[in-house]
Parts: sequence; C-alpha cells; structure tokens
Amino acid sequence: MASLLIQNARIACEENDDLTPADVLVENGTITQIGDQLQAPEGAKVIDASNKILMPAMFDTHIHMREPGQEAKETIKSGSEAAINGGVTGVVLMPNTSPAIDSAAMVRTIYDIAKRDARIPVYTSGCITKGREGKELAGIDGMLKLGVKMLTDDGDAVPDLLLLKHAMEYASEFDCFFASHCEVLELSGPRALNEGVVSHRLGIQGTPACSEEICMDRDIRLAHATGARLHIQHVSSKIGMETIRWWKQMGAKVTAEVSPHHLLFNEEDIGDYDTHYKMNPPLRTAEDNKALLEGLKEGVFDIIATDHAPHTPFEKSQDFVNAPNGITGLETSLISLFHYFVKTNEFGWGLIVNRYSAQPRRMMGLDPVPITEGGKADFLLFDPEGQTTFSSDYMQSLSKNTPFLDKTLDGSIDLVVLGDEVLLER
Repeated sequence: MASLLIQNARIACEENDDLTPADVLVENGTITQIGDQLQAPEGAKVIDASNKILMPAMFDTHIHMREPGQEAKETIKSGSEAAINGGVTGVVLMPNTSPAIDSAAMVRTIYDIAKRDARIPVYTSGCITKGREGKELAGIDGMLKLGVKMLTDDGDAVPDLLLLKHAMEYASEFDCFFASHCEVLELSGPRALNEGVVSHRLGIQGTPACSEEICMDRDIRLAHATGARLHIQHVSSKIGMETIRWWKQMGAKVTAEVSPHHLLFNEEDIGDYDTHYKMNPPLRTAEDNKALLEGLKEGVFDIIATDHAPHTPFEKSQDFVNAPNGITGLETSLISLFHYFVKTNEFGWGLIVNRYSAQPRRMMGLDPVPITEGGKADFLLFDPEGQTTFSSDYMQSLSKNTPFLDKTLDGSIDLVVLGDEVLLER
C-alpha cells in the first residue's frame, strides 16, 4: 500500500474523550497529513470513514498463545490473527508454555516463530523460576539481554519468598519488571469459582477473594522493600483494587490491570455450570464489578488486558470443576468495552485509548502510537453503528471458549492498518 486516504473520520486520542473530525493521509506507512478535505495522491486507496472513529490500535500485555506444546488450542499464527481481528497490533505472551519460556533459548524460539508466522509485533515475558516450579531462578540474565521486560510465573505465585526476594533484588537493577498472578494455593481449593452464594448453591468448593488479596499484598510489600517494579495481573475484587490504591499512595512502584471479563461478568452468570464463565481468578460479585469499574475510571488500574486463554471445545465441555480456567478475549475485548461501557456513557474513548493502547505500550518500554502527523500508521477504524456477531466463522482463534460465542454486540472493527500494510478490511 503506497498511499491511503481516510476521509471524514473522527479521531480519538488518550488525552480526552473528544473526537476530532479530519481526513488522514498515510504514505509509505507514515501519517503525512491530517486536515480537512485532503486530496488523494494518484493511485491512493480512499476510504470514506463518515461516522466512524479512527483510533490508535490496541496493545495487549497478557496473552496465552499456547505455542509451543499446546498448538491444538492456539498457535502464534492463529493468535496473532485473532489479535488483528480485535484491533490489536501488539501482544505480550505469557511464559506458561510447554516447555516454559525460562531461558534465552526459549525466547529465541518464540521470536523465530513469530517472525515467520505473525503479521504483528509479538513480545514475550519470561519465567521467574525454571519451569515455573518455584524452586530455582530461571535464566533471567539471558532473557533480559534478548529484550524481555516482564518476568512472571504466570498462573502460579512464587511460593518461596526468599527466592522471589533474590529475584527482585537482582533484576530490579535492569530495565524490567515483575508481574504477579496473585493466589494463595492453600486457600484456592479446586480453583473453580468464587466462594459465595453461587458456590454453595452449586455444591462446589469456592476460592475466596482473600486468596488473591493476601498474595497481592505480600508481593507488593516485597517489591516495595526491594525497590522492584511490580505489575498485578487480572485483579478481580474490590478489596484487591483498594489494596493497590493504598500501596500506590504509599509510593510503591506498582501497576495493575483489569480484564474485560472481570468488569462485565460475575458469579451469577455461571448459571447451570456454564464453563464459559470459569476462569482464575474467578468471577466474583456484582459489587466487585462496580468497584473494578470505578477503579478503572479513577486510574487505580493502569491498563486493560484480556488474559486471552484459549482451550479446546473438548476441554471446556468437561464438568465444571475439571474444565480448564480461562476464556478467549482478543477478538471480543474492544467491541464489548464499547457495547457495555462507551455506548452507555460509563466512560469514553479517551480511557480506552489510554488504558488499552498507550499505557500498555509504555509499560513495555514502547512508544504510544497516536494519530499524528509524522507518526507511524498503527490504527484501527471503528464503526459505532455497526454490529458484530461472534460466530465460529468470524473468529480467527483456534479456540472459541468465550461467553460471547454466537452473540451479537454493537460496534465493529472495519479496518486495521500497521505501517504500509492493511491487516484487515471489512
């Protein structure tokens, strides 16, 4: 694509919720002009974006693509195509693959696969401990030299606090940070659902919110003592949100994420043992939904991340206790956030661009991608008057384990551009 002229767009930015009407001209992958009634160069592709919103593309820092080891669920190729389908042009992979990403050799393997199979930038996190077993430090130095920024044993908290302290003291000298999946295993039980009225009604042992909250306070306290940067993953409870707020006020170098599913759903949605609503940490209460939303609007949560966790239909069709935790999110996140929150005026496009595009990139040491003259083309075109049905044919992920399967939501992603390539056009 040599030239692309997008006419009559409304441009979103992270600074506020205002939408600025303008034409946008892209030449050789760079935004060269923004203005009124721009003239298309000879041979340019022209798109009428009347009533549509042009915004920086999203960036997701919490993704499971399952390769290597579980390619029946997802591959880097299929996962990156799912990302594009959801308006996401950059992802950070979690290291709980098989084998785990715990060495420079494994990081190279991931980047080699991504270079071959992905049309978007793919980054990876690295393990804190070898094999995520919590017994011995992983090859942290080699991974950091290859550009890894995030260290995590995602899916498990490091049980040995002295080992975690040593890791934080060592790695805090480098340009990296730790990410915590917070959970006290002794309290978690079968990791099936929230401990409360629904777990009692269904007759399943639940996981109390304090399992997450105790570990969260533990990890932040340790990071604060060692001077390490810490990121708290997929916060699910009101007290968890308030814990992060308090530690930020105390000066801890802590950031946190909230997932769309913890904003949108709660334990009542499980109904009659519907495994599409089974995840870890579990869906909690309507009161927690409300608190997490307020935390997002207030800024307690720095970013939105999906925890995209694909599983095969066979796995998710097991009984509720034995079915694996997690849902896919890359393809549904932006549209569901629009449908339930932007359209209802809970928050505006500025928050979306800040928390799901700009801030995630900054957290990874990358520059945001605002729509500005001289900037790289890295954006999507969103139609608020469109609709999207999340059918199996629509979804690009190999797995379809989402509560939105076969449901229709308002809004559609009509165009995704990265550099001089149109990645998606509807």
